[in-house]
Amino acid sequence: MPFEVHRGDILLIGLNSTVGHEIQKKRPCVVVSPDELNQHLQTLIVAPMTRGGFAYPFRIPCRFKGKSGHIVLDQMRTIDKDRIIRPFGRLQPGTLEMVIASLQEMFAQ
Repeated sequence: MPFEVHRGDILLIGLNSTVGHEIQKKRPCVVVSPDELNQHLQTLIVAPMTRGGFAYPFRIPCRFKGKSGHIVLDQMRTIDKDRIIRPFGRLQPGTLEMVIASLQEMFAQ
């Protein structure tokens, strides 16, 4: 992989193959794993982004490339870096702060 991956990066990821209600196909995903893991492991923890869907406590509203949608934290998954198709952008700092706060809330209960 010719580039470094950081928490908050948005990457286009090939999510197939999936089962049931898992989000599938090529989709922008936000890297949520800490940079220390991203530097040393061949895997990343990502949360898919979607333009559709519905508001839910662990779905973070966002705007990216002029489109509104959600970061779907309830569909996070660990992926191999070989699934990365290409870099796609970066979350706004305020949105990344909301993602991290929601993750802390999700796993602190």
